[in-house]
Amino acid sequence: MGNKFFKLLLITITIIFFAGIVLSGCSMLKGVASSAEPEYGLVEKAVEGAAPGEFEMTGAEAPAVAEEYAEESYMEEEMVDAGESDYVTSPAIERKVIKNAYMELEIEKGEFESKLFKITNLAEQNDGFISSTQSYSDSEGNLTSGSIILRVDHENFNYVIDRLKEMGTVRNISITGQDVTQEYIDLESRLRNLEAQEDILLGLMKQSKNVSESIEVQRELSYVQEEIEVIKGRMNYLDNMVSFSTIEVYLYEPESIKTTPGWGFIDALKRGFKGAVTVFNGMIVALIIMSPVLVLIAIILIIIWQAIRARNRRRARSKKE
Repeated sequence: MGNKFFKLLLITITIIFFAGIVLSGCSMLKGVASSAEPEYGLVEKAVEGAAPGEFEMTGAEAPAVAEEYAEESYMEEEMVDAGESDYVTSPAIERKVIKNAYMELEIEKGEFESKLFKITNLAEQNDGFISSTQSYSDSEGNLTSGSIILRVDHENFNYVIDRLKEMGTVRNISITGQDVTQEYIDLESRLRNLEAQEDILLGLMKQSKNVSESIEVQRELSYVQEEIEVIKGRMNYLDNMVSFSTIEVYLYEPESIKTTPGWGFIDALKRGFKGAVTVFNGMIVALIIMSPVLVLIAIILIIIWQAIRARNRRRARSKKE
């Protein structure tokens, strides 16, 4: 009897948990700015205010408790002020926007290294850092172009963009913003539901009377804790991307203007000699490549020539006889 009651209680808790997720998802469709404080799920409402180990109910009691908290939550949201609007106005939720920018700057000849150093200082002075750099050199071995990626505090994003524009001639620039507010609120709601589920499972773990019950609860608890870690990791990633904006800058120096060759007699001789050497080298390479074929052709020609000579000798001998 105890084992059946335990399984029934576990199934009831699971149903309440998924009902909380569905309700939280429906609340998201009403709009991001509908409430400054996202709703609590049914499981959280049931757990809130209860001491550890006190939240116990039978399979028949669970729907009644869920209905009670659902009705209470509904009444809180749909409160109407006399003479006011139909819904309670809530403070605006702080938006979370990931800002990114890409810029191409043409700088003066010989200024690449100094500009790279200035950009590094600019990032550090605005509570940021350099994520990565990559430089390229010309035929003479001098660094003339490259890219640098900055991560700066989101509040200093526009200021850093303006300072970068002053370092050269802007040839290309693009700025993008990704709003992740809705995703972040959804993650918070899911996290609260999972944490409430975790508290309940920890209480059931203490109340388990045999090994089989402990193993069953531990299996469910491990799954819930794993989901909690995944959600926390995603939230930390979003917090980092929102707090530090990303700016990629590509710097390059203008290419040197190449002079056309002169029309003098000596220059013509040099070019002609260079062309002749090039042709001669090509012929040698071609002969080396074709040498096996040429040897085979020579052998065939020698055989044919010897056969013709032998036939002519036989004809001359036959005439003499």
